[in-house]
Amino acid sequence: MPERDGLDVAGHILSTSPGHAVLLLTRHARPGTLRKALRLGVRGFLGKDADPALIAAAIVEVAAGGRYVDATISAQALISDIPLTERETDVLRVASDGYSVQDIARILHLAPGTVKNYLSSAIGKTHTTTRHDAARYAREHDWL
Repeated sequence: MPERDGLDVAGHILSTSPGHAVLLLTRHARPGTLRKALRLGVRGFLGKDADPALIAAAIVEVAAGGRYVDATISAQALISDIPLTERETDVLRVASDGYSVQDIARILHLAPGTVKNYLSSAIGKTHTTTRHDAARYAREHDWL
């Protein structure tokens, strides 16, 4: 999609029409993307390379009120280790947009010292030297 990705579109749909059943068909069928999709409220998740019969079965399941998540990706998501806490992830996500510590603190309703602590911890866990490198590393590993 030229201006938005599937997660953005799914988030928009679910924020404006929370009752809708969304099945995300993505070329980014990775555990981190699955976790993001589920947090948004997506009820189905498959890779674009899935067999058409499987896609059809997923559509039927999700339309009937159920869930359908690709088994391989869900298994990978269960076993993948993400060393960052949820709050460290939040701070890195905002930091990756280029915000200063003061701005991150304001956006996330935290004290600047708390933001610095989260950033320091995330930098240590990613074995990087700056918050921007830590955010880039976390994105590359599909943690954000």
